[in-house]
Amino acid sequence: MDLFHRPSSAPSRAVRMTAMALGVPLELRELHGDQQHLRPQYSIPTLKDHGLVLWESHTIQMYLVDRYGSTPEDEELYPREAARRALVNQRLFFDACVLYHGFVEYYEEQVFDGLGGDGRKLESLKEAVKMVDRFLEGQPYVTGQAMTIVDLSMLATVATMVALGFDLRPYQNVSEWYKHMKDVAPGSDLNEEGAREFAKIKSI
Repeated sequence: MDLFHRPSSAPSRAVRMTAMALGVPLELRELHGDQQHLRPQYSIPTLKDHGLVLWESHTIQMYLVDRYGSTPEDEELYPREAARRALVNQRLFFDACVLYHGFVEYYEEQVFDGLGGDGRKLESLKEAVKMVDRFLEGQPYVTGQAMTIVDLSMLATVATMVALGFDLRPYQNVSEWYKHMKDVAPGSDLNEEGAREFAKIKSI
């Protein structure tokens, strides 16, 4: 199973952490410009599993658990029970459309284009983090008592934000969750390293 990725990419790291949580080995492949047939949207990461090609990190995370999860612990990552899965899906869509979107809107023009930070975009990102803080009220993980693929995906984004200087101190629940996830998430070290690698691009 091949994963076309970049270590600095938060979505790539989310997929790698999911695979590590499942004990699923990945052949890591670097991205090249001649791979458009595999990723027509130029998406990072892209997974190739025999004849199946998938892009969009959340879709890949869901597929990995459904296809390769074999224990009750694995199933906790993406529960099959309808109500619990619906909650995970809801938070996955929030992650994709609000939190990660806010991260991209605010930081990528700074990292890749050398622009200054846009105050309105920063406020939008802060509102997204504030919502995550509400999700975590009274529970250790984003959807409840067990770590899911939502936590792994958000961890990749939040680690990159922190590496770029985002202050989590006003968001107590998120701050405590982030510290905890760094201790318990499979692949946390590679995630932190990749986040720092992304932040270094800004200074080049």
